[in-house]
Amino acid sequence: MPDQIKTGKRILFVDDDKFLLDMYALKFTKAGYEVRACDGTEVALKMLTEGFVPHIILADIVMPGMDGLDFVYKVRQDRLASDAIIIMLTNQGTSEDLAKAQKVRVDGYIIKALTIPSEVLVQVEKIYSSKGK
Repeated sequence: MPDQIKTGKRILFVDDDKFLLDMYALKFTKAGYEVRACDGTEVALKMLTEGFVPHIILADIVMPGMDGLDFVYKVRQDRLASDAIIIMLTNQGTSEDLAKAQKVRVDGYIIKALTIPSEVLVQVEKIYSSKGK
């Protein structure tokens, strides 16, 4: 197997759907990202407080316990990943959902049901580049 291209970018996925976590982890790992995947917001917060510093965080909204928007609010408020680009990767797409996401200062919003994994990769890289990273 050829060596993978290393982007040097670290990405954190937060989603309670194990199948999707594995699928996105594989897609982004093959693209050269260092991937960490968490199946809940509490696990992700612990990882961040213990020193993992991602360049990009992708989080779902609907999860048990603390939802993705509350997670983003806490990450922003506590400056747990102050330089990270935060993108919601979710099936929640109402104008109310988008307004809530803007309120917690997300950098991007991708609807899972409308986007195949290779397009998610392209969109994440576009959002990352648009933020001057």
